[in-house]
Amino acid sequence: MYPLEINHNLFVLGNEYFHIYLIKGKKACALVETGISATAAIVLEQLSSRGVEPDYVIVTHPHSDHITGLDYLKRSYPHATVIAGDGAEAFLDHPKAESTLIAEDRHMIKAMTARGVCGSVEAITTSPTLSGCNVVNDGDEIDLGELNIKFIEAKGHAPGNILVHIPLLKTVLVSDSLGNYYPGRGFFPTFFTGFNDYMQTIDRLENLDPMMMGLAHNGFILDKVEITKMFRLARQAAYDVRHFIIHDTRNDEEIAHDLFRFYYTDPLAIYSPQNIMNCCRLLVRRVKEI
Repeated sequence: MYPLEINHNLFVLGNEYFHIYLIKGKKACALVETGISATAAIVLEQLSSRGVEPDYVIVTHPHSDHITGLDYLKRSYPHATVIAGDGAEAFLDHPKAESTLIAEDRHMIKAMTARGVCGSVEAITTSPTLSGCNVVNDGDEIDLGELNIKFIEAKGHAPGNILVHIPLLKTVLVSDSLGNYYPGRGFFPTFFTGFNDYMQTIDRLENLDPMMMGLAHNGFILDKVEITKMFRLARQAAYDVRHFIIHDTRNDEEIAHDLFRFYYTDPLAIYSPQNIMNCCRLLVRRVKEI
């Protein structure tokens, strides 16, 4: 199935677990998302098969499943300009970041190998870096040649979170800003830096009235009715978790464990249990601080 050609300007690379988007203009092309080391070899092969070398590599945010493939891509395309949002580099510079990213990348390689969807690339041994990258802000644009991409600062999910809007194609690549999608089930909400910001981001994305929408995991949606449904499901998942946390009288850790038991199934099971448990703790914390 992958790579998936949406039209002559837009392709979905990677696999069902990790989508990496290739946007082609008349004079340049951009890669949106970098995935993990387990998908790096897959993406490099997919680009090579199309004779494409990206001019831009766009990091949507610095979480492990969106950044640990970066250095493989940088080595393969040293002339490509790396783009990230304000705050992403500082997140990677945190003292705990390196050990966490390395451990999570190693876990994801094992999980992807067990599912038969892993490229032949070793896990990272050092933390990826965004040193020297181009930092973009809300509203900045890049002209790829008769096709512009516009950056959206998307708060609520991660530091330095930026999304890509392609106005000419009426397409928005939302990364994880609606949550992590379970096909046929809905979303794991991911308001890790703020509930209200997260909900405002969802509103803003829907107000763009996209005709096509790309998730970072498990879905590219071409049907307008289905896109509307996705926004509704994302909001409902966030409100349901908020309601559950607010009305549960137990301590925070017990609540987080219940959320973990409910959500830690495939496809989230490719991540380490420690990672998803910490995510659940963050959800509790963000609700309690409202």
